[in-house]
Amino acid sequence: MKYVFAFLVGVLALATSVQAAGYRVEMVATGLVHPWSLAFLPGGRMLVTERPGRLRLIEPGPDGRPQLLSEPVAGVPPVLARGQAGLFDLVLDPDFVNNGRLLLSFAHGTPEANHLRLVSARFDGRQLLEVRPIFTSKPAKADTQHFGGRMAWLTDGTLLFGMGDGNLERTDAQRMHTHLGKLMRIKSDGNVPDDNPFVKRTGALPEIYSLGHRNPQGVAVIDGVPYAHEHGARGGDELNRIEPGGNYGWPITTGGIDYTYSRITPYRSLPGILPPLVEWTPSIAPAGLTWYEGSMFPEWRGSLFVAALVERSVRRVPMVKGVPGPQEVLFQEIGERIRDVRTGPDGAMYLLTDSPNGRVLRVVPAVP
Repeated sequence: MKYVFAFLVGVLALATSVQAAGYRVEMVATGLVHPWSLAFLPGGRMLVTERPGRLRLIEPGPDGRPQLLSEPVAGVPPVLARGQAGLFDLVLDPDFVNNGRLLLSFAHGTPEANHLRLVSARFDGRQLLEVRPIFTSKPAKADTQHFGGRMAWLTDGTLLFGMGDGNLERTDAQRMHTHLGKLMRIKSDGNVPDDNPFVKRTGALPEIYSLGHRNPQGVAVIDGVPYAHEHGARGGDELNRIEPGGNYGWPITTGGIDYTYSRITPYRSLPGILPPLVEWTPSIAPAGLTWYEGSMFPEWRGSLFVAALVERSVRRVPMVKGVPGPQEVLFQEIGERIRDVRTGPDGAMYLLTDSPNGRVLRVVPAVP
């Protein structure tokens, strides 16, 4: 969906801006607690999730500049916020302009027995109404690591989203009775599409779309084809082209090693395992993903942008007919962990910094 952000056209930075060759970084909002995801609303508004379980609204102020409202959006369901658990992604329903609905992903349950949960809700401008769960992962898992949580709409109107392996029994990523370590595909109401690849396999959960993922935290769709990236351990971060029914190897193949420096597996590849398009070793910790076709930066068109926590950067990965080209490392001058990267409807690029005093940043062309 494309909305006009009139209030952002020509907006001045709300604080000092950072300028580098070809672009300028402006601050849109600050004071966010570990912001995780960003969505653009009609009328120049934005919604931002905070990992502790709050949904925040940014809207044009009296002077036309964006301002972060002090009161969180009401009606967000209870969220397990501990360790890596919390409120994660946010996407608008494809028919949001008519039905006002959005989807949230978050950790649900207790530290000892928790799930990835997705809910659909109607946003009336200040609160969430008609909140209903559409997916809860199976079975319950212990500990509060590797939830995944990113979501993206496919061109047929179904929803693709990822869940991590939980980081306890890694081989669950290869087992079909569990959602751990998988990408899932469902309809907007939570029902399972009839053409999911494992619908008819005995013992397999029908929502599963692909398997062998460690902790996928970025999903984007290019010309109808989904791409996803995932965290490795000490190295072995991956960018993958997602095929229905595909096995992406974790933990039986990986280019990384464990945090203890021990080998996870002797195999980097095996028959039947789809190899990554891109591997990052050492790890950059990929945490968000967007496809850029905006108007502000013609030289960036046709590229995937990967938010990186450890590298404190965004990687630009140009794509030509599905083949990644030489990468460019951007925005390291900001000096912060980048949790998410989004293409705005105004053609600018938006970044979320991951900290207790996180920010929403806007990247625009440099002033000549």
